[in-house]
Amino acid sequence: MNFRNLLFLVSLGAGALSAASTPTHALLVLEKEQNTLVIVDPASLTIVARVPVGDNPHEVAVSDDGKIAYITNYGGNTIAVVDLVAQKPLAPIDLGALRLPHGLEFVGGKLYFTAEGAKVVGRYDPGTQKIDWVIGTGQNRTHMVTVSKDLKTVFTSNVSSATISIIEQGPVQGGPPPRGPGGPGRGPYPGGRPGGPPMRGPGMDWIIVNVPVGHGSEGFDLTPDGKELWVANAQDQTISIIDVATRKVVETIPSTQAANRLKITLDGKYAFVSDMGGNDLLVIDVATRKEHKKIALPASSEGLLMAPGGRTVYTTLNTRDAVAVIDLETMKMTGEVKTGRGPDGLAWAARR
Repeated sequence: MNFRNLLFLVSLGAGALSAASTPTHALLVLEKEQNTLVIVDPASLTIVARVPVGDNPHEVAVSDDGKIAYITNYGGNTIAVVDLVAQKPLAPIDLGALRLPHGLEFVGGKLYFTAEGAKVVGRYDPGTQKIDWVIGTGQNRTHMVTVSKDLKTVFTSNVSSATISIIEQGPVQGGPPPRGPGGPGRGPYPGGRPGGPPMRGPGMDWIIVNVPVGHGSEGFDLTPDGKELWVANAQDQTISIIDVATRKVVETIPSTQAANRLKITLDGKYAFVSDMGGNDLLVIDVATRKEHKKIALPASSEGLLMAPGGRTVYTTLNTRDAVAVIDLETMKMTGEVKTGRGPDGLAWAARR
């Protein structure tokens, strides 16, 4: 079957699965085992639509206007694209040789992604519909990605190398200033912050510092002030706390049996750690570095999302085929959304 016929059939399926219009604020859930994106009304905790996506979807990110969702297809070399308003798939992004895409973040009008099969972090520009920046980490299983608020630094976890790559711009070490298209900056020189103006004068290059952390480093998050990066190490059952300024681990603290994702609350007070090996959601006091609470769940947890407003946390209960709703004030599970098989990646869509 050629691509056009496949896209046509997928589009028909999307229309059949649509039940109601997408709310202005929507919770997005990926069903890995059903290759679908679920659109949930967070007010009623009901599913309003399901949209087919590509093979083995893992992570989802949303455009700044809340109208388009991007999904990594971990089973190949594409990023699925979904129109959230029309509730239908659009033409996927072909990554070519950049296989096994996983982590995603949409920031500054651009889509950052990882590709484990190529050991890279890349960036896609929806305006030009082109990949405009790629950099190799030299590490194994380059997995999740996030970008600093000032767009100057990119962070990615490398699961099998037990490292975090911190990617930022710095002066070229020796030799004349390089020329050419370079990195995310525009213009003839490879300088400039991602998406910003080119840096001219002294030669600039992208510098990678690989910081050793624990084994199985997957989920991580920056504190709201950008000063610390907290990394969940699944195999070591620890959390590595990196001082971003010095690029060093300053403390290692206990974690869960099999930490999968780590998210810090919007006020920076607590770090939530999901556990694929137990039924408790771990909550750590960021200031004291001590356990604050364990929230009992009906199944093991995986994906994590801090909802805007700072009052609600969502976590996927993969083996239960559901998403749990956690109230941040009471630190208790207050609701549940039943999904299809294998819920994992989560995102929030706020339409403008």
